[in-house]
Amino acid sequence: MTDAVRARRVVPARVRIMGWMLLLMAIVLVTVTLVTRTFLMQRIDADVTSALEQEAGELSRVARGGVDRATQQPFRDVRELLFNHLQRQHPDDDEVIVGWVAPGEVLAQDRSEPFRLATRPDVLDPILASDAPSGAADTDAGELRWIKVEVTGPVGDRGAFVVGYLVDRDRAEIDDTIQTLVVVSAAGLVVAALVAWLVAGRILAPVRLVRRAAAEITERDLTQRIPIAGRDDIAALASQFNSMLDRLEQAFGTQRRFVDDASHELRTPITIVRGHLELMGDDPAERAAVVRLCTDELDRMGRIVADLLMLAKAERPDFVRPEPVEVAELTGDLYAKCRALGDRDWRLASIGECTARLDPQRVTQAVVQLAQNAVQHTTAGDEIQVGSSCHDGQVTFWITDHGAGVPEPDRETIFGRFARGSTGGAAGHRAGAGLGLAIVHAIAEAHGGTVRLTSPEGGGATFSLDLPGAAP
Repeated sequence: MTDAVRARRVVPARVRIMGWMLLLMAIVLVTVTLVTRTFLMQRIDADVTSALEQEAGELSRVARGGVDRATQQPFRDVRELLFNHLQRQHPDDDEVIVGWVAPGEVLAQDRSEPFRLATRPDVLDPILASDAPSGAADTDAGELRWIKVEVTGPVGDRGAFVVGYLVDRDRAEIDDTIQTLVVVSAAGLVVAALVAWLVAGRILAPVRLVRRAAAEITERDLTQRIPIAGRDDIAALASQFNSMLDRLEQAFGTQRRFVDDASHELRTPITIVRGHLELMGDDPAERAAVVRLCTDELDRMGRIVADLLMLAKAERPDFVRPEPVEVAELTGDLYAKCRALGDRDWRLASIGECTARLDPQRVTQAVVQLAQNAVQHTTAGDEIQVGSSCHDGQVTFWITDHGAGVPEPDRETIFGRFARGSTGGAAGHRAGAGLGLAIVHAIAEAHGGTVRLTSPEGGGATFSLDLPGAAP
């Protein structure tokens, strides 16, 4: 399956949100409907059973008393008892009441009944013959729930009182109620779908803005930003996305400047080498001078490339490999290496007494670069101090010179790539590529530290490398 086919089958987030909301609501509504119907059906069964038991209980009490409540005379037989009791009953519209006197006389009320049980021996006879006191029977008018009370008269004659209840009409009313509930639920789902669509669209609006902004972003246009409204998670996402764009814009700008500066720095020695080679004559002395000049420019190109590679490695997590180092011993080594850089009055100002966790090779590279920078901005015999100190869990290495110092405008940019300060020092001093202090800054950051510059107005400069991880 190709990526294009997969892309066409992707369901939008707005549709998925609406679908899940509708599915949840549908499950809830179906559950409520089924539970409601079950509860109502059980309620009907309980009400019918209660009504039948009430009718049967009334007859049982009358039979135990054996006295006609109107005349206060005892019943002569079962027929009189059942007939008298039937005339006093006022059943519901769905109730059916009959009396039966052995051997086969059926007594009924003179009223319009929903089902004439007295004239339906096919239904009544099985009820009378049943040993169970209650049950259910199928009739033309629906299910008939019945209860039977057998009665024995004063002269030993027998009879029975049967009360029935047709439950289908009540069940039909419940079904109509459930149908209405289903229709209302379906309408509610339609309204909920519309609301879910609108709400999902409102919630996902910032996400769509993020997507459109991301689609419009190119290396040449990183100015797109997302408007932030509210304080919810979507607003936080938009804020983080804008912050990411700020970092990307800054990174791309730095990269473009870096590439432009690197191209310029590498183009210059190439132009010099090519120009001298094109104009080189046959004179051996001239050829030797051109070769020396070309070699010098190629060496400078090599140093620029090496510095660029060093700065590229600074982005890797294994750029520094810290280990426990005695600061006093490392300071002595640094002083010895710095003295070989030039004819200056080198002084070991102080030595820190502690153990620090750092990369001694990278720290040596940074301090030597600072010392080389001091040599380039001083003359022969000028004093340069090298020192270290330990305090508050931090170790500091510094180089102090008494040259021309660093002008105020250069102090903010001097640690950037290809940034050059105003040159001082010996006549004919040639500025480097402007990568040395950038490398020092990268080494300090890789250790979790900083590099500081202090340059008083009277001249001179102190570069300090502050690194954490010092222990007494």
